[in-house]
Amino acid sequence: MDEAEGYKVANLSLADEGERRVDWARSRMPVLAILRHQAEKEKPLAGMTVAGCLHVTKETAVLIETIAAAGANVSWSGCNPLSTQDDVAAWLAREGYEIYAWHGQSVEDFYWCIDQTIDSKPTLTLDDGADLIFRVHDTRVDALDLIIGGTEETTTGVHRLRAMSAAGQLKYPVIAVNDAITKWDFDNVHGTGQSTLDGILRATSVLLAGKTFVVAGYGHCGKGLANRARGMGSNVVVTEVNPLAALKAHMDGFQVMKMEDAASIGDIFCTATGMVDVLVKRHFELMKDGAIVCNTGHYDCEINIPDLESLSSSVRTIRTDNEEFTMKDGRLIHLLARGRLVNLASAEGHPSEVMDMSFANQFLSLCRLAKEGTSYLNEVYDITLEQDSELAMLKLAAEGLIIDKLTEEQRKYHEDYSHGT
Repeated sequence: MDEAEGYKVANLSLADEGERRVDWARSRMPVLAILRHQAEKEKPLAGMTVAGCLHVTKETAVLIETIAAAGANVSWSGCNPLSTQDDVAAWLAREGYEIYAWHGQSVEDFYWCIDQTIDSKPTLTLDDGADLIFRVHDTRVDALDLIIGGTEETTTGVHRLRAMSAAGQLKYPVIAVNDAITKWDFDNVHGTGQSTLDGILRATSVLLAGKTFVVAGYGHCGKGLANRARGMGSNVVVTEVNPLAALKAHMDGFQVMKMEDAASIGDIFCTATGMVDVLVKRHFELMKDGAIVCNTGHYDCEINIPDLESLSSSVRTIRTDNEEFTMKDGRLIHLLARGRLVNLASAEGHPSEVMDMSFANQFLSLCRLAKEGTSYLNEVYDITLEQDSELAMLKLAAEGLIIDKLTEEQRKYHEDYSHGT
């Protein structure tokens, strides 16, 4: 472990490798590049200190340098004990960014790192899962007076924050970046779908074609995963508690059933719900020999690992991020990445191209808070449609795509309510 004032990372000697990975990500994030070029001139975050708690990946490094280019001081920690890319963290430390993150943290390490970022006296927070925001509200209330507002990256975090707001417990305004169309219809669907399969394949090298792939949850993430698994030749089963989501899955051509029924036929199980105890003892008891279980939701509570352990006679690590549990009846069940985010713990997370839009939303939301946040109520705010549309146009242009525009006659027709049959 390498530690000095302003950083604690696993190994500074990995910085050169991290630099190459950040260079790769930067070259595939054109929208953020445009915003960074503008920000270098205008400095919309001058005087701000941003504390970030988000997966330390090559894409996050590009976001961090964009925030810094806009004039802010930055202090960062990872938002998951197993998702930090140590070479990227080393590069950030070498470049002078305040960074506290390494792969394989304990829970105590995790919150120690968050506390270091809070010690920087932030005026803005950036979160993925709301652990930083909750820490400030729970044990670090000393930091509240300086904080203007925050942003939240993921579905689970937004749910937590909306609940806090409804209970009157949210002490500063937060922008729900996750709920932007240019985030959840792209990052959650296409990013999660691809990167989750990437993590499963790296941890197992299993053939997906012909397997029965059970997806728990048919939100944006589950939908993307189900479609990608089908594209790889799997027979996909969806389990749900929401009747509307279940009906969507059915109409999209997937089998829909209860987890109790899916448990005995599934080869691969992946949870994407944000809910606790999705896979529990009664499900493990029904699973076939060789079943693979993993999670792509934010927290590791979706798979009840103590239940799995109680049914097993022995456990061994058979591959990296792949634990083989031998059941007392002789069956084998494989748990990937200890139930953590398999796409980040076992792979590299979402592709740079899709994170380009998500992190552009993060950046613009921080700029919005720096400019207007002191006038906001302590509530959860949405991304504006104007921002969503602007980012979509920038992404289309970066992809070399041009779309039609309404003519003046069409615009008048659109705005004229008197037209009828």
